[in-house]
Amino acid sequence: MQTYLVGGAIRDALLGRPGSDRDWVVVGATPEEMSDQGYLPVGRDFPVFLHPQTREEYALARTERKSAPGYRGFVVHASPEVTLEQDLARRDLTVNAIALPAEHTGAAPDLTHLVDPFHGRRDLQDKVLRHVTDAFREDPVRILRVARFAARFSDFSIAPETLALMREMVAAGEADALVPERVWQELARGLMEARPSRMFELLRECGALAVLLPEVDRLWGVPQPEAHHPEIDTGRHLMLVLDMAARLDAPLTVRFACLVHDLGKGTTPAEVLPRHIGHEQRSVRLLREVCERWRVPVELRELAEVVAREHGNIHRSAGLGAQALVRLLERCDAFRKPARFEQALLACECDARGRLGMEERPYPERQRLLDALAAARSVQTETVAHAAQQAGATGPRIGEAIARARVAAVAAMLPPRSA
Repeated sequence: MQTYLVGGAIRDALLGRPGSDRDWVVVGATPEEMSDQGYLPVGRDFPVFLHPQTREEYALARTERKSAPGYRGFVVHASPEVTLEQDLARRDLTVNAIALPAEHTGAAPDLTHLVDPFHGRRDLQDKVLRHVTDAFREDPVRILRVARFAARFSDFSIAPETLALMREMVAAGEADALVPERVWQELARGLMEARPSRMFELLRECGALAVLLPEVDRLWGVPQPEAHHPEIDTGRHLMLVLDMAARLDAPLTVRFACLVHDLGKGTTPAEVLPRHIGHEQRSVRLLREVCERWRVPVELRELAEVVAREHGNIHRSAGLGAQALVRLLERCDAFRKPARFEQALLACECDARGRLGMEERPYPERQRLLDALAAARSVQTETVAHAAQQAGATGPRIGEAIARARVAAVAAMLPPRSA
């Protein structure tokens, strides 16, 4: 029985990056031997165990054979006869197919004892993402994983043979067999990487984006008015917005809202281009389809709808008076959900600054609307409602009284208009 540290922990140690979760592979053991030593079995599809003290994952060395299309179409073979090299051969990328014997993994790991049959260390030095063996084609999730790693390691290139293989897999229909849970998991993780645009650019390059997110794929080649969008191309704009979201350290909710905020521009009739009248409502309809297809969490969908529907009005809010500002706050449900409204404003800032040459442009609309919300929320609604009732108001009249008080509070906050 031999134990090895494998995968991301080794890769990141070689890169000098903060450590990933540690995963272990065990060679020469049976499930019964693992249980006898106190390891807790947790694997559903193949033998994986939790260490009795550290709770880290220990998987028995295994091989996999394709038996049907899709993510679960595998026959897994785990036995004491499976070698470490056979286990590493089934992994996705050479940089993830490096192992270190457990006895050399102390506080200061001794990397001179690496087991690296597929030259992952060389590819790390050359900054190349390369598949390990042709077995890569057996798992379509690997298309998404490579794209996600491209977003994380933005200065790495994709080996030409790996890109060609990804294209072959898409052409063979493998991307069509992906299950929603795994697609969303990889998309969400890719959105949170340092340069999320690379994920979507690579998916587009291999053809997978047209299969998984055709609403996003069709944005490339769609023009926008150059005065507002010097980059002109809508797809290019979207990539700038995503990278701005990463630069501003936005949470996943905001990054997803950025991804889908302009989907309607892909369905603008050619005869009205480069204008996009009414694209906001089309974007809402399309993003709902995306959320349904990939089972996006409700919290993300709700914020995305607010941003898609209202981002134009938020961008133009500097010219709005108190009454229009309060109506905008109401449409965004900002009084009930102020934290979500703050995220909507952050997404809008990413949109405004995700334009060629405008990356450093200030976005005062964000603070102005936050100030307007603070002023409106300072109104003691119970006091206003009670006074309205005392004056004989009922039902909608009470709501109107509260709205007037909020408008007055916002108006008092705004600087006087110049003559």
